[in-house]
Amino acid sequence: MSGLNYVTQETLDQMRDELNKLKTTGRAEIARAIAEAREKGDLKENAEYDAAKEAQGYHEAKIAKLEAAVATARVIDAKNLDVSKVSILCKVSVLNMATKKSMQYQIVSEQEADLKEKKISVTSPIGKGLLGKTIGEVAEITTPGGTLSLKIEDISI
Repeated sequence: MSGLNYVTQETLDQMRDELNKLKTTGRAEIARAIAEAREKGDLKENAEYDAAKEAQGYHEAKIAKLEAAVATARVIDAKNLDVSKVSILCKVSVLNMATKKSMQYQIVSEQEADLKEKKISVTSPIGKGLLGKTIGEVAEITTPGGTLSLKIEDISI
């Protein structure tokens, strides 16, 4: 996918909101915790100070990761999707050839993936295996649990 990150407008807005909170209130809270710990004396033996500085590092890493995700985000509109083959945002009905059970998944970005809601990441083994397939095709997908044979029954938005 060449580093691009395909998301819906709603997800991009949520990512931007979270980034704004992390940069404002989140940074302010960490700065306050560091200042409080600093006031408690000797920094060499101050566990609270060390913990606050470590939290600051994690916080900045989270900001950097989210900034990168926003920078590489490309908004996709469901109205422009081609449902002749499986692509991101499509809902795919598949038949597991081994168990003869039908399942439906929606192919989404990593940020939107939620297995409970049957939203699977485009970068997951199943997501990658289904991409580009057409109705009637069987996708042979290697997963940590073995090989799955999934027949594409329907593609919708």
